[in-house]
Amino acid sequence: MPTRHSRGTAVSAAARVRVPAGQPGTAAPPPAAGNAVRLGPRARRLIRAVARAVNPLVLRVAGRRHMPVLGIVHHRGRKTGRLYATPLGVRPTADGGFVIPLTFSDASHWYRNILAAGGCEITYLGASHVVARPTVVDRAAAGPAYPRYERLSLRLLGLNEFVRLARAPGSPAASAA
Repeated sequence: MPTRHSRGTAVSAAARVRVPAGQPGTAAPPPAAGNAVRLGPRARRLIRAVARAVNPLVLRVAGRRHMPVLGIVHHRGRKTGRLYATPLGVRPTADGGFVIPLTFSDASHWYRNILAAGGCEITYLGASHVVARPTVVDRAAAGPAYPRYERLSLRLLGLNEFVRLARAPGSPAASAA
């Protein structure tokens, strides 16, 4: 029979049973999936408006040789077919691919466009790289691409999801921009 919780909500007997952590036969709850950054509709509209104003300025320096933190992701709109250039924080991996943090989860339009197309082109350190096979990976898998101070920053921000893009088969390692 359900009982009343202190706030007036019904609680079943199974929900009231507490198992002490660390007891044999009990598993720790899985870590929270997704990123800690959760924004409401107003915050998303504000960020979108700021991005429309700031992105053209950032595009002037992103992807150049002197800017190792920012790259430009060139992708095609999945609905409109329009070409987009989005400045993002990218890091190269040891095998020629790239890792990009999913700061605002998989709801980001650039991520959805890349996923629909199966790949994109990234301008990084003055060179263009064709990448494909977008895969969402956790912080542990993306960690080796980042220096220690950035790994700490990403952890403090609560970013747990990253997009891993592999070098497209048959593409050169890098082409001059």
